[in-house]
Amino acid sequence: MAGQERTVKLRLENICKTFKNRDGESLVLDNINLDIYDNEFLCVVGPSGCGKSTLLNILAGLTDASSGTAYCNGVPIDGTGTERGVVFQQYALFPWLTVKKNVMFALEMRGIKGKEAEELAMEYLEGVHLSDYANHYPKELSGGMKQRVAIARAYAAEPEVLLMDEPFGALDAQTRMVLQSDLLETWTKDRKTCFFITHDVEEAVFLSQRIVVMSTHPGRISDIIDVNLPYPRTQDLKMSPEFNEIRKNVWTQVYSDIL
Repeated sequence: MAGQERTVKLRLENICKTFKNRDGESLVLDNINLDIYDNEFLCVVGPSGCGKSTLLNILAGLTDASSGTAYCNGVPIDGTGTERGVVFQQYALFPWLTVKKNVMFALEMRGIKGKEAEELAMEYLEGVHLSDYANHYPKELSGGMKQRVAIARAYAAEPEVLLMDEPFGALDAQTRMVLQSDLLETWTKDRKTCFFITHDVEEAVFLSQRIVVMSTHPGRISDIIDVNLPYPRTQDLKMSPEFNEIRKNVWTQVYSDIL
């Protein structure tokens, strides 16, 4: 990315966030400044309580900053918007709808209905290897399959930006690795801007182009680390000396203030 002209997709400018508590107010985010570029895959890591999810919620328009401004495409963020899709750790599927109809819901919100919506929904499900489960209900799926549906639905909404809050955090290690690879395969084709929160340092290094390291009490950006590893990436990359050097650097910074 060095030497290339990059378009800023998301901008956090002097973001502070306080929450009221029994003792008055608690400062959760302190003077966050960050540019996220078009087509970039950026991960945010940091110890619990550093404000990672609060930061994502501000970008999603689900909560307001106490001061400062968040921008998307140069426009201040004021509430939710179709240009920003969100995937949470909890799957947030409609339990009364089939897998296919969960994805069709996002398409119908774009004005696509009927047979076209059905066909497109099947294409998105094919992309996450779930076309055989189109007529199943969420309760009939494993956790990993539910998260695949949530990702397919997010992509079906055709957002310019994907905001992902520990989407694989509740999954077992094997399922997590499969979904990491699936996500990277899709991102490599579509190159949507991706803002991805994780507590897993290895996951951050595997997925991202840059890693934002946050410290806590209050949440601040302590470092931004470039991940100069080529795409496409496979799980074998995690065994390489280059990967492990970056992982060690990030891990040391994440945990230096809590050990």
